[in-house]
Amino acid sequence: MLPALTLPHDMDQMDGFHPAMRGVRIEGRKMQPDILARVQPESHEEGVSSFRKALREAIGERNFHHWFEARTRISLHGSAISIAVGSTFLLTWMQRRFSNDVTSTACSSHPGSSVQWVIDATLETVSNESAELEQGRNPDAGQSPARGRATQAQSATSTPTGKVKSIPGREGRRFSKLASFVQGPCNELAMTAARQVACFPGERFNPLYIHGGVGVGKTHLAEGIYCETRKQNPEMQVIFMTAESFGNQFTHALRNQSLPSFRAKFRSVDFLIVDDIGFLDGKPGMQEEFLHTFEQLSSHGKQVVLTADCHPRLMSKMSDELTTRFLCGLVSRIEVPDLPTRRQIVQAKMLPFAGQVADDALDFVARRFVHSVRELEGALNTLQTWYTMTNRKVSAQTARQALSELERDCIRVVRLPDIEAAVCRLFGIDAGDLKSDKRTRSVSQPRMLAMFLARRHTQAAYKEIGAFFGGRNHSTVVAAEKKVDTWMRTEKELTFGGRNWHLSDVMESLEQQLLAG
Repeated sequence: MLPALTLPHDMDQMDGFHPAMRGVRIEGRKMQPDILARVQPESHEEGVSSFRKALREAIGERNFHHWFEARTRISLHGSAISIAVGSTFLLTWMQRRFSNDVTSTACSSHPGSSVQWVIDATLETVSNESAELEQGRNPDAGQSPARGRATQAQSATSTPTGKVKSIPGREGRRFSKLASFVQGPCNELAMTAARQVACFPGERFNPLYIHGGVGVGKTHLAEGIYCETRKQNPEMQVIFMTAESFGNQFTHALRNQSLPSFRAKFRSVDFLIVDDIGFLDGKPGMQEEFLHTFEQLSSHGKQVVLTADCHPRLMSKMSDELTTRFLCGLVSRIEVPDLPTRRQIVQAKMLPFAGQVADDALDFVARRFVHSVRELEGALNTLQTWYTMTNRKVSAQTARQALSELERDCIRVVRLPDIEAAVCRLFGIDAGDLKSDKRTRSVSQPRMLAMFLARRHTQAAYKEIGAFFGGRNHSTVVAAEKKVDTWMRTEKELTFGGRNWHLSDVMESLEQQLLAG
C-alpha cells in the first residue's frame, strides 16, 4: 500500500498537479490509499501531441495531413489551444470547415480549454491565395486554398466559439452571370456556344475560343460559363484564371522546384477557363507548359475555354502547336455592340435605378458612346452621380451637359507613330521593314494600309506621310490611298498568317487599336 501524501487544503491552487486531481475524495488531508496521489504535470509538447493525435482521429488522416500537418502551428497557452495559420483566407475557410471538430476535440482532450485561431503571415503555405480566389476553385472539393502575396504580419484571435473578432480581410472575386449578359447580333454566336459548353462540357466546341476588342464582354462570358457550369455540374472541378496567373504560378513552381504539384493541380481538373490567353504570346516556356496542360485535358475529354483580344492567327509569337489547337474547336468573335444592343445594355444596367434617368437620356448615351460597354458604364455612372448630387431626374439635355466633359476627355489624337505601331503589331513586321524599299506583298500591302490610315485619322499632308514612311514622295501616298480605297469598295481579301482576311475586318481591327490607344 502506498504511503499517504499530505495535500494543501485548497486543491484548486495546487501547483504541479493535473487538473484531473480536482475533486478527488480526501479524508483528513490524506487521499484514499487506492488512488495514485501525484500526477506528473503535462508538458507543452505532450499537450500539443495529444491534441494533434485526437484531432487526427476526429477528422481523418487525409484531412489532418492536408490541412494541419504543414499549414498550421499548434501551441498551448495556459488553458487555451492556439492554432496559427498563414492567411486570412485560409483561417476563414478552415474555421468554416473544421471549427466544430477542433472545438469538440479540445473539450475532450483538454477539458475546460478554449480554442484561439491566429493569423501568422510568416507561416509558409503551398501556393498563392490570390490565384486560388481568381480560379474560384471550390475548397470543399479537396483542393487547397492558398495564400496571396506576402502581406504584413497580421494576427487575430477568436472567441472560444471560434468566431473571429477582427480580421482585416477581403472579399473574393465576384463573377458575372450568363443571365446578365445582353445578347445581340454582335455576340449571339459566342453566347450560344457559351451555353452549350456550360451544359455539355467536353462534348461540344472544345476548345471554345472567344475573341474581340476591349470592353465587348469576353470576360463576362467566361465568368458566366464558370458560374453556369458549377450550377449545372456541381460535382465538376472547375478553374477560372487569367493567363497571367497561370504564368506566375508556373514561374513560382519552376523557381521552387515544385513543378509536379503545379502540373497535378491543372491537369487533373474537369474544366479550365483561361482569360486573356494572349498574355502567353512571346513567352515560349509558358506556352510549352500550357500546351502540355491543354493536351492532357483535351485528350481526356475535359473542357477548355479561352478568351483573347485577337484571332489565334494574329498572335505572331504564339507557337504553331498552340495556334492550331486553338483553331480546332470553335473560334467565335464578339463585335462591338450595335445601337439596338447598346440600348438594351443601358436599359439593363439602369434597371435598379429606374426613375433616375429619362429614356431619351439613356438613348443619348447609347448613340454617343459606341466603342465598348465600359464606355457606356462610365457614362451611366456619371449620370447616376449627377442625380445623387441634384436629386433631379436626368433629362437628355442634362445628359448632354453632364457628359460633355467626359466626351472631351475621351478625344484621342492619332499620330503617325501610333499607326506605324498598330500596323506592325497586326502584321508581325518590323518598323524598319515598313519604311524600307522592300516591295514584297507582305510588306507593301501593310505599308499602303498605313498610309491610308494616316490620311483618314491624322491631319498630316501627303508629303509628310511619305517622308515618315521611308522618305517617299507625295505621289506614292496618293497612289496608296486610291489603291486601298478600291480594295475597300471591291471587298478585297488580304492573305497573311496563312489565311485570307476581308479588308474590312483588317481595317476594323486596326482602327480599334488606334482609338483604344
